[in-house]
Amino acid sequence: MARKILFINQEISPYVPDSELSLMGRELPQAIQEKGHEIRTFMPKWGNINERRGQLHEVIRLSGMNLIINDTDHPLIIKVASIQSSRIQVYFIDNDDYFTKRQMDVDETGEDYPDNGERAIFFARGVLETVKKLRWVPEIIHCQGWMGAVVPFYVKTAYKEEPSFANAKIVTSLFSKALKKDLGQNFKKCLEFRDAKANLLEKYDDNFGFEELGKLAIDYSDGIIQASETVYPGLVDYAKSCNVPLLDYPGEQFADQYEAFYERICQD
Repeated sequence: MARKILFINQEISPYVPDSELSLMGRELPQAIQEKGHEIRTFMPKWGNINERRGQLHEVIRLSGMNLIINDTDHPLIIKVASIQSSRIQVYFIDNDDYFTKRQMDVDETGEDYPDNGERAIFFARGVLETVKKLRWVPEIIHCQGWMGAVVPFYVKTAYKEEPSFANAKIVTSLFSKALKKDLGQNFKKCLEFRDAKANLLEKYDDNFGFEELGKLAIDYSDGIIQASETVYPGLVDYAKSCNVPLLDYPGEQFADQYEAFYERICQD
C-alpha cells in the first residue's frame, strides 16, 4: 500500500559531506520513493551548503513567517533544490541567525553551538509549519538525527489538533553521532509552545543533554529504528523499557525492512 512519508533529516548528501547520517538522508527517501510511496524531504540549510552548486532557490510563497523562540522573532525562509540523480526534491529550513552564518552542529573550533537547542526547535517548527502550508498530509513522519528530535513531542502535543498531523505515526532513527554538550538550562522554556507545556518535561533533567533529547523523541514516537550498528548507549534499552516498537539494525539492505516497519506502525 502506497503511503505518504515525511522525512525530516539532519543531513543529506550531496549538500553536506558524506557521513552515516547524510548518506542515509539521501538513500532512504530515494529507496522508499522507488517503492512507490509519496515522499517529502526536509533538512536545515546549513551555512556550509553551497547554494549555487546545489541550485537552491527560495520558495517565496512558503517563506515569510516569523517563529517566536525565547521571546525573539526569527524569520522562516524556505528553499528548495532537487537531487538530479535520484529525482528527490529537498526543502531547506533557513534563518540568518541559526543557519546561514553558521556551520553545522559545531563551530570553527569544533565546539557545539550553545544555542543548538534553539536551532533544533526552530527547525522542527519550521518543518511542521511548512508542511501545513503545502497542504500535504503525511501518514508517517520519519526523523533522522538530533535536529529532528523535538518533532515527535510537538506533533503529539502542540500540533495534535492540526489536520496535517492528527493521524500521523512517528518513527525516530537512532544513530551513533551525538552532541558533545547539553542544550542549556533554557531549553525547556524555549520548547514550550501551545500544548507543549513545561509540566510535560518534568521527568527530564533540566540540563537537557543528548540522552535526554533521545528520551524525549522516544517517548513521543510510535516506532524506533536502530539505524547504526552502534548507537548512543542506553537509548535502545530505554526504547525497549517503554515498549515502543523497535527495529534492530537491519544492515545495509534496509529498504524492505524499513517499509515493512512503516506498515507495522500504521497498523498499530
